Amino acid sequence: MALPIHVIHGRNDGPVLFVSAAVHGDEIQGVEIIRRLLRRSRFKRLEGTLIAVPIVNAYGFISHSRYLPDRRDLNRSFPGSEKGSLASRLANLFLTEVAMRSDMGIDLHSAAVHRSNLPQIRIGKGDAKLDELAIAFGAPIVIQAPVRPGSLRAAAAEHGVDVMLYEAGEALRFDENAIRVGERGILAVMHHIGMVSARKSTIPKQPSIRSTKSSWVRAPEGGILRTHQKNGAAVAPGDLMGVVSDPFGETRSAIVAPKAGIVIGRTNLPVVNQGDALFHIAEVSGPVAAGDKIEAMTEDVDTNPMFDEDEII
Repeated sequence: MALPIHVIHGRNDGPVLFVSAAVHGDEIQGVEIIRRLLRRSRFKRLEGTLIAVPIVNAYGFISHSRYLPDRRDLNRSFPGSEKGSLASRLANLFLTEVAMRSDMGIDLHSAAVHRSNLPQIRIGKGDAKLDELAIAFGAPIVIQAPVRPGSLRAAAAEHGVDVMLYEAGEALRFDENAIRVGERGILAVMHHIGMVSARKSTIPKQPSIRSTKSSWVRAPEGGILRTHQKNGAAVAPGDLMGVVSDPFGETRSAIVAPKAGIVIGRTNLPVVNQGDALFHIAEVSGPVAAGDKIEAMTEDVDTNPMFDEDEII
C-alpha cells in the first residue's frame, strides 16, 4: 500500500501548505475537493509549494471504514512511532514527511457515518493566526473546538505547524455544497497567504459566523425520529426540533432546543435509541441573523460553482 502525494512547486519561494483528506477512511468529501483543486490552471502561477494528500488512510478508504485494519483511529494516533502499530507508523510517516515539511495545513473531514455536518472550520482557542486564516476560508461558521490528544492538529502544533480542520457533509457520501465550500475555501486561504491570485468567486462575500461553544441534543426516548430542523437553521429555546414516537404512533416525545443557536450537525437515521446524539447546536450571537447569513452563503456557493471550463460533473 502506498501513500499518494501530489507536490506542486511554484516558480518562486513562498509558503508551504499541505491539504489532506481521508484521515478517516470513510470521510470522502475531501478526496473530491482535492481532486478538483488539483485541476486548477491557476497553479501555473503558484508561489510557494502545495502538498496535496487526497487519501491518508488508504486502508480505510478501500474498505469504506473510518479505521485502519488494526481498528485504531488514525486521528488519535499522532505523533506515532516508526516501530509501533500500523496506525502509529502511518501517523509518524505523515507527520514527519508531510506536516513537518509544511508551514500550515488544512485537514478535510466530514461527520461520522449516518450524520451530516454544516460546512464549518474548527480551530483551537487563542490562536490569532489560525483565526485569521479561518475567516479567510469563508465557511459558514468558525468554531473554537478543543484540540484532542493524539490528533494531527495537536501533533502538528507541537512542531509549530498551524492546522485547521474543515468539517462538512456525511461519511461515504458526496455533498456538492460541502465540496464547493471546501474547494473555494482552500483557494481563498491560498490567496490570503500569497500563493495564488483570486477570482471574485473565490473571495467570501461576507464573514463567517463565530462560535465558541457547542453541544448535542440527545434522544429522550428510543423510537422513530421525525426531524423539523435542518443544518444551518436558527433555533431559539423551546423551538421544536423533532419528534420521537413508537412505530404505532401511540407515544410521542417532543425534542426542543435547550438554547439559542445554529444547527451545525444532525443525525440522518430515523431509528434512534435513547441517548443518541440528534442535533448539534452551536451557540452564536443573534441566531436569526446568523441563520439568514448562512442561508445566503449557501445560495451563493450553489449559484457560483467556480468550475474551470473543462470541469465536468
